[in-house]
Amino acid sequence: MTHQFRGILALLVVTLVWGTTFPAMKSLTAYFSPIWIVFLRFILASVLMLPFLRGARLKDCRTGAAVGVVLFFCYVFQVEGLALTTSNRNAFITGLNVLVVPLLGYFAGKKPERRIVIALALALVGLFALCSEGGAASWSRGDTLALLAAFAFGLYVKMMEGATRKVDNLMTLTAMQIVTVALCSALWLLAREIPRTQIDVSSDMLNYWTYIGNGVRLYAVNFLYLGVLCTAGIIALQTWGQSHSTANEAAVIYAFEPAAAAFFAYFWLGELMTWQAWIGAALLIAGMIVSQWNTERPATALVPE
Repeated sequence: MTHQFRGILALLVVTLVWGTTFPAMKSLTAYFSPIWIVFLRFILASVLMLPFLRGARLKDCRTGAAVGVVLFFCYVFQVEGLALTTSNRNAFITGLNVLVVPLLGYFAGKKPERRIVIALALALVGLFALCSEGGAASWSRGDTLALLAAFAFGLYVKMMEGATRKVDNLMTLTAMQIVTVALCSALWLLAREIPRTQIDVSSDMLNYWTYIGNGVRLYAVNFLYLGVLCTAGIIALQTWGQSHSTANEAAVIYAFEPAAAAFFAYFWLGELMTWQAWIGAALLIAGMIVSQWNTERPATALVPE
């Protein structure tokens, strides 16, 4: 077995694991608010990634923190959207982030290549087919949030393109992003979610923390899976896989992440898709593949979906 073939297998595993994160987080939205899901997932990953910050350069930490703030909003939009729509639709719409980078270039005055125009056309038709199976009213606030997540992830990837050229250590950059997401989530919780009442603060807080504690115990396996394997553990495998495969191979494999999410959503949550939705999904995947074909290197984002 050649190193290239092993690299492709590694990226296939990465893509499949990423696909499971959508139903895994969707199941948590029945109990937790989206920001709690983001916080608990990333605080676990932060504990594992802290060793990579030992002796880190201040310049690398600052760059990682700046990109991490954007990544925080990526996950806020994504998980907020998951709470309001199905995980498979969320995955397909979020996957449009690969088209956001060339769009940003267009707004900056760079004329898009022909393949990008074709990819955008395929994606728009696919998005219409995926989200219009129930008529115009089929488009929901959750879908809008997923679309915002796609734009946020696209901006994140664009920022990572510059960040990876400025830092001395990629793992420091990645670790600082994860820690920053955890810190931003904690600040958001303190500012907006932890209850503050004028009647009986102590009683309210006690009930609140009891509820959160019960949820953590109930869904401990989900959070360990998301935080340890899907966020921290998968980074090493992705990095190794990308170093032993070509850009085209990585681009095509990553494009099938939404399909993997739909597959696992069916077995995990019982979510179904109509034939029209599948046609739309196929067009979206085609657009993603076309947009990434002949790129010089794989996406620089080292943090999983």
